Amino acid sequence: MSDRADKAQGPDMIEKPAIFYRRARFLTSAAKLDQCPMDMGYEVAFAGRSNAGKSSAINTLCDQTGLARTSKTPGRTQLLNFFELDEQRRLVDLPGYGYAKVAVSIKKDWQGSLSHYLEQRECLRGLILMMDVRHPLKDYDIQMLEWSAVIGLPVHVLLTKADKLKKGPASASLLQVRKYLKDQDAGHTAQLFSSLKKTGLPEAFATLDKWFARTAEGAA
Repeated sequence: MSDRADKAQGPDMIEKPAIFYRRARFLTSAAKLDQCPMDMGYEVAFAGRSNAGKSSAINTLCDQTGLARTSKTPGRTQLLNFFELDEQRRLVDLPGYGYAKVAVSIKKDWQGSLSHYLEQRECLRGLILMMDVRHPLKDYDIQMLEWSAVIGLPVHVLLTKADKLKKGPASASLLQVRKYLKDQDAGHTAQLFSSLKKTGLPEAFATLDKWFARTAEGAA
């Protein structure tokens, strides 16, 4: 278990996840690490290729339609967006990566901010990595997984848009990703998820609760 995961200790909480994560409120946006909130408490970040369903997943987990901005135009999110759950816990929507049509200068700026945040943020407990279930383990996804393994950052993969595939192909995609993660031997995990059908919520909540030091007693 990583040092970051070991730090995730806190008081018992019994509020059910569906209620707790509905508390999420926009806190602030940051273009650079020094613009982020104070580096204390617990943060869980959400990352993924542009248009992988990242903002939709955050909205679904928090049961709010407009919390994280969604767009059909990939590359729209260029800032680190912080959402407060309570005084000690925050969700962070990271800039999408891997979209070729974004201006090179802009891409370098936000990818630089992304790397600084992931490497230096002490209160970061884990990374929820979004992949389209139909197109998992693209080059940038693999780079993110390898990078996270090197810096000791736990990762939980959400294979989004699971409703776009039948059960058999979706399960095959999940097995493929889990095999890759097992071979990588970094302790990363994966699951199927659909914002449209709201499937996969209990498993995702369990991971968030663990990283936020919420007890299993609070599971829905």
